[in-house]
Amino acid sequence: MVKLVDKTVLMDAQGINRALIRIAHEIIEKNKGSRDLTLVGIRTRGVPLAKRLAVEIEKIEGARLPVGLLDITLYRDDLSTLGYQPIVHETQIPFDINDKKIVLVDDVLYTGRTVRAALGALTDIGRPRVIQLAVLVDRGHRELPIRADFVGKNVPTSRKEIVAVQLSDTDGAEQVVLQEIAE
Repeated sequence: MVKLVDKTVLMDAQGINRALIRIAHEIIEKNKGSRDLTLVGIRTRGVPLAKRLAVEIEKIEGARLPVGLLDITLYRDDLSTLGYQPIVHETQIPFDINDKKIVLVDDVLYTGRTVRAALGALTDIGRPRVIQLAVLVDRGHRELPIRADFVGKNVPTSRKEIVAVQLSDTDGAEQVVLQEIAE
């Protein structure tokens, strides 16, 4: 079993909130408003982040954006190497994504493989006009040519480090912690 040791808190609750408010403003600015805009959170922590962004955008624009939940389990490229039986959750996108501007939301951008899987899952559902990516933390180490359009915080990391996003909705805590794999 891998042991993780907390190194430092990268973002506290206020830092997360400030980053989401800024990202909401950037999304509105880049898209010239909220028309035809939808948010889709990647399970697990991308979902509450997408919901929070929708709340912030509604405060600014006065328009409630549709929010969907995307499960990418069956689209992962490492599915055959996983030693456990994956649990597949339901994708819930109760709106038409065709010709919409979709902001895909996740907590941490690392290798890009999760985003690649999410793009495959989305394009199996429909044909959006554009897909943009919003992440709370970009930690580098990309293996695929993928970059985020909206980033809460860029954190250079080593491959021995883990960026753990903890949200009150899923973890009972509200912070982003840099952890190190103990030898």
